[in-house]
Amino acid sequence: MDATTNAIDVQNLTVGYGSTVLLEKLNFSVTQGEIFVILGGSGCGKSSLLKNLFGLYEPIAGDVLIEGRNITTALGSERQKIMTSFGVMYQQGALFGSMNLLDNVTLFMEEYTDLTRGQMNLLARCKLDLVGLLPYESYMPSEISGGMQKRAAIARAMALDPKILFLDEPSAGLDPITSADLDSTILDLSKNLGFTFVIVSHELASIYAIADNVIMLDKGAKGIIAEGDPKALRDTSKDPRVHQFFNRIMSKEVA
Repeated sequence: MDATTNAIDVQNLTVGYGSTVLLEKLNFSVTQGEIFVILGGSGCGKSSLLKNLFGLYEPIAGDVLIEGRNITTALGSERQKIMTSFGVMYQQGALFGSMNLLDNVTLFMEEYTDLTRGQMNLLARCKLDLVGLLPYESYMPSEISGGMQKRAAIARAMALDPKILFLDEPSAGLDPITSADLDSTILDLSKNLGFTFVIVSHELASIYAIADNVIMLDKGAKGIIAEGDPKALRDTSKDPRVHQFFNRIMSKEVA
């Protein structure tokens, strides 16, 4: 792979379902090692876009390249190779409630590797340790807090040693202190291990704390209306929609 290859390249991507178009002709790139946040108002297509990026949904048109490989056209072993090059943390964590944390993390290792049980357990403990949960390896998801469940889901997303992690609303439902702790975990993983993060979020405190770059989606425009450093967009954007979002200003209709 060329050293200059982006982690992700999105080319003329149209997102929707059936005859309904949510977003059209999107073009953007995510550079390797950055924390990239997708944001925007409710119903603008943030989570749908994320699911198109990692191949859960099929786009209406366009292409998504993961480290130079087109996930939208790849089939068979090539698609599987791409799919195992990234990890996903779904909204609410989506841990398997009948498995303890260690077994949640080893699950994908069982399916996609030839490691022994001892090797899988060792690697899973390393992943749990990276998110501060090693002492809780035998706990069931119902026995830990919501913030811990989110961190356990990140550990599971790292199970196959991916370079890219997709996180869907990681701070949703968390109190400010727990959310800040999760932000710190994401920053540590980015800085110390070089992960590329693509995160859907509308939590401004988290966005300002962790994002290197953002794109802002708009439901009416069916596309990207702003891109760049979130603090710069907050302070300098002349687009009233962007200014309203980043400065938490109610619309005239609501006010």
